[in-house]
Amino acid sequence: MKKSRLTSAVAGTVIAASMLVAGCSGSASDDGTKKLTFMFRGGEDEKAAYEKAVAAFEEANDVEVDIIVTTADDYNTKLKAAITGRQVPDVFYIAPGDVQGYVNNGVVKDITEYVESSDTIDLENIWEYGVDSYRFDGTLQGQGSIYALPKDVGPFSFGYNKTMFEEAGIPLPDPDQPYTLDEFVDVAKQLTKDTNGDGKLDQWGTGLNVQWNLQPFVWGNGGDWLNEDRTEVTVDTPEFAEALQWFADLQNVEGVTPSVGEAQTLDTYQRWMKGEIGFFPVGPWDVSTYEELDFDWDLIPYPVGDNGETSTWIGTLGIAVSNSTKHPEEAVELAEYLTADVDAQQTLIDAGIQIPNLKDMAQEWVDDSETKPANKQEFLQIVEEYGRALPANNTYNGEWYDELFTNIQPVLDGKVTAAEYLKEAQPKMQAFLDDANAQAEQAAAANGN
Repeated sequence: MKKSRLTSAVAGTVIAASMLVAGCSGSASDDGTKKLTFMFRGGEDEKAAYEKAVAAFEEANDVEVDIIVTTADDYNTKLKAAITGRQVPDVFYIAPGDVQGYVNNGVVKDITEYVESSDTIDLENIWEYGVDSYRFDGTLQGQGSIYALPKDVGPFSFGYNKTMFEEAGIPLPDPDQPYTLDEFVDVAKQLTKDTNGDGKLDQWGTGLNVQWNLQPFVWGNGGDWLNEDRTEVTVDTPEFAEALQWFADLQNVEGVTPSVGEAQTLDTYQRWMKGEIGFFPVGPWDVSTYEELDFDWDLIPYPVGDNGETSTWIGTLGIAVSNSTKHPEEAVELAEYLTADVDAQQTLIDAGIQIPNLKDMAQEWVDDSETKPANKQEFLQIVEEYGRALPANNTYNGEWYDELFTNIQPVLDGKVTAAEYLKEAQPKMQAFLDDANAQAEQAAAANGN
């Protein structure tokens, strides 16, 4: 899977106090028209959709908006450069993992009062997960004041190649009843084949990236990364170890994923796109691209272990307002418009880059049988019922979380057991988490929180 399509850029979330900006955003044109800058990241589909939505906003509000768009990989670097150079965009994308650092260093505006008194936005009609991801009370993220509005919520669902199932004569998965882990392996084995008789596999059951796909299987087996108050790392448990070992065994024991060498020849995302992979994750951001696939596909719940229930993560990006904007009302109105205006939402939905932010639009979208996937309801179930934040999204930084994946390759290669690795990794992760929490306390104290 292409990392740039998924990453919420956990690394580099904390902006040093020396970068605080003192009123350089926004301007006015010669005729007095107010001007805003809007910075975001995305591909051509997203760029075109936002250009259309922003043009409608400009016409309705007598405001000029300069659009700055970058690739996903370049976004954080260019945003930090803008902050350092005291040229913070009036309105810009923010990831949940950035919230605490940007709040404590005064980069983003508290927009609670604007939003709660607004006549143009109804918070009750926006997914709670999206709004709560950008709340912060100075101690815990997920509650308190609002520092951004959700650009989207991105349920990370599980897809399957329906055409491959039909050609193999395998019953289609039940969209309401998830496979057990054992059932999933059994089906994946049936899908792993040498289809042309040359003695080499050219079709596999699955092919998953550990950094983006381990979470559903850990949660679905009753494990987790942190305790409830986010002070203790909890990866060294039987439930977590069983899930990680099962994940590694998909390649080393069961043989249902491309080998390391085969993945280097063509990565699993590319193999999925070619119709060579049976099960693969699907996010709303993939839908416009997947419309071009030469096979039929749909969504199902993630498989579950004996100790848990089906689960996965929800991505999100927020739209924040600079603390230094000269036009705070107009900047907040732009954020509200992109988040909750019906016409703007329809533009983004039609582009196939997200699901509706608005609850009352969602069911109509689900019922549209003309667009894929057929089981759009799965996206909504993740948002409404069992989706979770990525483990590092609600901590001060993600170094503790990244540590798990830094030296995980020997487990994936079958050279070290999951239990052995987790026993070694947990204290290292805990040290990073303790440091992050200490930084959070220091930053909060420095800002009088």
